[in-house]
Amino acid sequence: MGQSSGIGVLDKAVQVLRATAVAPTGLAELCAVTGLPRATAHRLAVGLEVHGLLARDQQGRWRPGPLLAVLAAGAPDPLVQAASEVLPRLRDRTGESVQVYRPDGLVRVCIAVAEPTAGLRDTVPLGARLPMSAGSAAKVLAAWGDPAGLRAVLADATYTERTLAEVRRRGWAQSVAEREAGVASVSAPVRDRAGAVIAAVSVSGPVERIGRRPGVRWAGDLVEAADALTARL
Repeated sequence: MGQSSGIGVLDKAVQVLRATAVAPTGLAELCAVTGLPRATAHRLAVGLEVHGLLARDQQGRWRPGPLLAVLAAGAPDPLVQAASEVLPRLRDRTGESVQVYRPDGLVRVCIAVAEPTAGLRDTVPLGARLPMSAGSAAKVLAAWGDPAGLRAVLADATYTERTLAEVRRRGWAQSVAEREAGVASVSAPVRDRAGAVIAAVSVSGPVERIGRRPGVRWAGDLVEAADALTARL
């Protein structure tokens, strides 16, 4: 459920928002995820929809609403600001697509990108929500993530706890054709002032161009970029 504010209706509304942020959610699934009674879940979801915090897709399932984006746009994000300085240099050094991902429950969100100006790209749209079950960024975020959430991720993941232990040991992760056929990537952890991992910075591109051992080629650059992001926070 997460932290409690002591305000019951507010905590329940946040539960609903968190549940719909993972994937579009119908009423039955919303009840299963939150544990809320059907009438309560429905009343809260409809109320959040009225205020634009939730919206419905063509199947009638709830998803994050337009007001959330408006509210988020009004607050500067230090990590996004830092990425605007660091990512272009990493892109120019590698010649490949680079991204920053932030964890959000069982998914990771692309919050910053820098694409090469020419050539074949591995385009990940800004705001894309990708699974935590595959890819080098997913491994980095899972390796230093919440243990309870990790159990849920590992149930469907392409990697194991042993893999994550190796990621923690060497300080970076790589993947080859895990998230998408023909694509390889390398990622390193970005930390806050207290040393907690809050994001992953990645470089990705076609396997035929960056090889099947991308970590050998780019791990040093990724770790350096991650340190530069951390230093700017």
